[in-house]
Amino acid sequence: MTIAVDTRFLAAARIKAGSGFDRDSILQFAIKNPNHHFLFISDKPFDAQHRFPKNVTLLTTGPQVKNSLLMQYWFNYKLPALLRKHKADVFVAPDGICSLRTKVPQCLIIPDTSFISAPAYFSKPNARFYKKNMRAFINKAKTVATFSEFSKAVLVDHYKTGIDKIEVTRDFFDETFSPLNPDEKEIVKETYAGGKEYFLCAGSNNPRSNLLNLLKAFSFFKRRQKSNMLLLIAGDPGEAFKNDLKTYKFRNEVKLLTDLTSAELAKITAAAYSVVHPVLYEDSGLILLQAMRCQVPVITGNIGALPEVCGEAALYANVENFEEIAQKMMLVFKDEDTARKMIKTGIEKTAHFHSGRSLWSLIKKAANG
Repeated sequence: MTIAVDTRFLAAARIKAGSGFDRDSILQFAIKNPNHHFLFISDKPFDAQHRFPKNVTLLTTGPQVKNSLLMQYWFNYKLPALLRKHKADVFVAPDGICSLRTKVPQCLIIPDTSFISAPAYFSKPNARFYKKNMRAFINKAKTVATFSEFSKAVLVDHYKTGIDKIEVTRDFFDETFSPLNPDEKEIVKETYAGGKEYFLCAGSNNPRSNLLNLLKAFSFFKRRQKSNMLLLIAGDPGEAFKNDLKTYKFRNEVKLLTDLTSAELAKITAAAYSVVHPVLYEDSGLILLQAMRCQVPVITGNIGALPEVCGEAALYANVENFEEIAQKMMLVFKDEDTARKMIKTGIEKTAHFHSGRSLWSLIKKAANG
């Protein structure tokens, strides 16, 4: 079986939705299924230092999709011809967009429904494009995957279609996220935090990350607790935030960690005192799943798919109110019983989180459909 994947959209999908489904995710499918052939399509050259298995063919081709017109040209004209040429058995569409003109079966992945529920986080042209075409994409695809029951409900309610076709997949997080022993934690803290305890905020390159409110909450926490706790922010939050940080009172106690590998982020997560995720909207809760797998308490908002993902394993705050975020940070800092209970509940929650149909099974189902 030849599986074609448009990898140019995977990084954007992960940043935008926090989904965690990226090029490495699809690469794992290739590694675990050496009898199948994978065609990775991109509009930019692949990293020459990255080693791909023998069953992966790399294809670099244009155009770069910079607007909706180029997007329609790519998906409806250029892509169908390419899929025919390479005799693809199935096409994996990772960013909620599939071709309406190809006859090749497609597995459509919809990582983000904020264009319906929170359109402020989309550019207006992109929101219009998704709203206008998503029903057609769902109907065209052989199989459709999303990352939470919340997302599925949003799509079915808005488009009145797909209730039997859209399936929730929950097998997309990196299993390198696992607990560390005390000695390992101390090494990580020495390396990244000068030996101090720290709160961690990951996914800061997400435009919904709400980092300014997090800084306000951290200030509130520092004034009340008088501790040497640090705040580590993983990811690139952009130049505007970096400029704001220059005038922040506790700037010397905030560390920005950019360009982390997945393995580095896994260790930093596992050594954190707590993961604080004050995101304004999210469909998957990947970052919180990773923290719970690492046996780290989590603080987040009661929004989007996050209550479904975390259940009673998280402390919830109104993330638009920095004092509420700070109150939860102080609670997990002061109350060890609460922290231990959250960790225990998180272990139980993540142990059962693979209950959905696997994405690989949906890809095979599309190909055989």
